Parts: sequence; C-alpha cells; structure tokens
Amino acid sequence: MSEAFYTDKRQVRRAFDRAAASYDGAAVLQREVADRMLERLELVKLEPGRMLDAGCGTGYAGPKLRTRFPDARLVELDLALSMLKLAAGKVGLLGRVLGRGNWQVCADLESLPLADGSLGLLWSSLAIQWLNEPDRAFREFHRVLRPEGLLMFSTFGPDTLMELRGAFAAADDKPHVNRFIDMHDLGDALSHAGFSAPVMDMEKIVLTYADVRDVMRDLKAIGAHNVAVGRGRGLMGKQAFARAEAAYEKLRRDGRLPATYEVVYGHAWKPAPKPGFADGRQVIEFRPRPQGRQ
Repeated sequence: MSEAFYTDKRQVRRAFDRAAASYDGAAVLQREVADRMLERLELVKLEPGRMLDAGCGTGYAGPKLRTRFPDARLVELDLALSMLKLAAGKVGLLGRVLGRGNWQVCADLESLPLADGSLGLLWSSLAIQWLNEPDRAFREFHRVLRPEGLLMFSTFGPDTLMELRGAFAAADDKPHVNRFIDMHDLGDALSHAGFSAPVMDMEKIVLTYADVRDVMRDLKAIGAHNVAVGRGRGLMGKQAFARAEAAYEKLRRDGRLPATYEVVYGHAWKPAPKPGFADGRQVIEFRPRPQGRQ
C-alpha cells in the first residue's frame, strides 16, 4: 500500500491512551455504527464458541456481543492499554466474581497473538482504518478463524471528513486528515486473504457542528488525531488555520457545518477446507453410473 495511507503506530497508541477518559463522551458515531453492525449480526445463524472484538476501544460492543452469544467466550483486543482498562470495568464486579469477565489482549491487529482456528467470530468496528497493511490483517483474521467462522467489520472510506480535508487543503499542502481505503480494494484484499464471497456495502453519515473547532475537539476526544506518516510537525500557524476555517465556513448550511463519514461494512466467511491429502492432492469422488444409462 502507498505510504500516503500509513499511520504512525506509536502515535496511534499514544493518542488512544490519552483519549480513553474522554472517549465515551464523544463517541456518538462509533456507538451508532456498532449498533448498526449488531442489527446485521442478528440475521446471522452462528454459534461462535470464542469471539474476538478486534479494536474494542472502551468496550461498548462487548456486553451486546455477550448478550447475542451468551455461551461464547469474548476476547477483547486493543492497541491501547488504557482503553482495555475501561472496557474491563464495564463487566462489573459481580460479573468478574461470577467468572463472566472477558479475556483481554493488548496487541496489534496486524499481528494477532492468537492460535490458528481459535475463533468462531471476529468482530471489528471502526478499527481497520488505523492499520498500515489491511491485507496483512485480513490474513491474520483468516488464520485465527476456524473453518466456517465469520469476519464482520466496519471501517471508514475515502470520503470520510472530506469537508475538513478540503478546508485544510486550502491552507497548505500537508496531510491533516488521515486517508482511508476504498471499499472495493478492501473487498479484493478479503478475497486474496482466502475469505469466501465477501460482501461489502457503504453508507454516509453526516454529523453537524457549530464551528470547525468543535469538529476537531470531537476528533481529539476520541483519539482520532492526524497520524499520517507524512503529516506536518508542530502546530499549524494562525494564518493557515484561518484560511482553513474560512474554506470550511463556505459549507455552512442552516447554521451548521457538516462532517461526513463514509462508513464501509464488510463480512465474509472462512470457507471449510476441501477434502484432500496432506500433500495438497484433492479427493475426486467417482460414483457408479445408474443402471440403464449409457
């Protein structure tokens, strides 16, 4: 993948660690997307046994996944330890006493410390956009899923924060907003990773704000800083910010400024292995021709 899409992983971890305490107060969109994914999951017939919330954040989806699959063990994984600590608190003391706590792992989605074929469901809501190599992550997802296991995820597409990106482009030529991967490229990556018949779709959700600073304040509160490798270092100058602010103001409608999020949804199954031998030879079944047919 082009370096234009790369993020600085150390900065990603640091940003989310710092934002853990303020995250839930600002993560309106993140909760809405998770709820829409859960609605889709209701239509799926599955008994996962073990399931992974990959990029769990502060653990919003955990209790809902446990309700949907009460007999399954949930593993919560995140890059930021502070997020995991808050997620652990949502189980409650009684849940931990009764042995209903979730397993937790602080790790990178591109290198999962999990055994092959150990999961029946891999769930990831709005986390893949922080990865440098989704192809590598999808291969990892395929590896840790058992045959006929399900991957369900959401992420952001290229039109996310297009208003903010355009406004900053009027100020200077540095990337101030992370770039996001096209839905079709993600679908291709799923197929290359070995998933069967991936299904992709997209919708746009528009939030509105009183001014540009409110947009940026919300992004900071959830840890969604600009972490692009080629980002500018240091603070933007007052004149440059004023140019960006003026450009954004041109988009004001009915007294509010829009912030568009292109939300991409995907799901795919890990296919069952075809019958064959250890050396890769396939089993070909011959059946006797019915009597009377030539």
